[in-house]
Amino acid sequence: MNRLFKRFYDTQGFGPAIKIEQANESTLSYFKEKLPERLLEYWKGYGFCGWGEGQFWTVNPADYQELLELWLKGTKLFGMDKYYVIARSAFGTLYIWGEASGQSIKIRPIFSMLSPTDKSENMKEKGGNQCIDLFFFTLNKGRMDQNDFNENPLFDRALLKLGPLESDEMYGFVPAIHLGGAVKLENLQKVKIQEHLSFLAQLSEKQVMADIVALSKWLPHNQ
Repeated sequence: MNRLFKRFYDTQGFGPAIKIEQANESTLSYFKEKLPERLLEYWKGYGFCGWGEGQFWTVNPADYQELLELWLKGTKLFGMDKYYVIARSAFGTLYIWGEASGQSIKIRPIFSMLSPTDKSENMKEKGGNQCIDLFFFTLNKGRMDQNDFNENPLFDRALLKLGPLESDEMYGFVPAIHLGGAVKLENLQKVKIQEHLSFLAQLSEKQVMADIVALSKWLPHNQ
């Protein structure tokens, strides 16, 4: 275990892995030229699984490809790179990896928000293996959690009230926020992630947020 992944596993408290589904050879072979070798090494060692008692999940991108297209279609991000869902949170946030742009999009379906952060320069300078290690290194439970309307974290309370998630489940708000539902514990239910996120993708207009990293590079030269 390298030191960057060790921080994710030990220091940030995401280990040990739970609900492990082994990655088969055909899956590993298919993604060999598409995703960093280091990520495939983690798949070999830990499979597709939950981390932090299910707060974060590494997933098989093939299972999410149709869902990803549903979320990107109709936005300016569609077709900009070859994208794959590599991970997701307990509340359905999707972490997207681009072959050229690295971990460059985060989709928060409960708010219909897509947040791009193009890391093409980092990919060229550091390579995919180091970039994937940095992705795990920078993950933080607090930032990953979903706060309620009083800004109180929900994951631990949802886990206690509703029980642990299966690999195909998430904590979803029912009714959905775009249907007037409130962001509170009482409205959380365990739902099937594929069906729920497909429903949310068709519920309201998707919002593509500004790429903050790109803006920070542009502003100093254009003031």
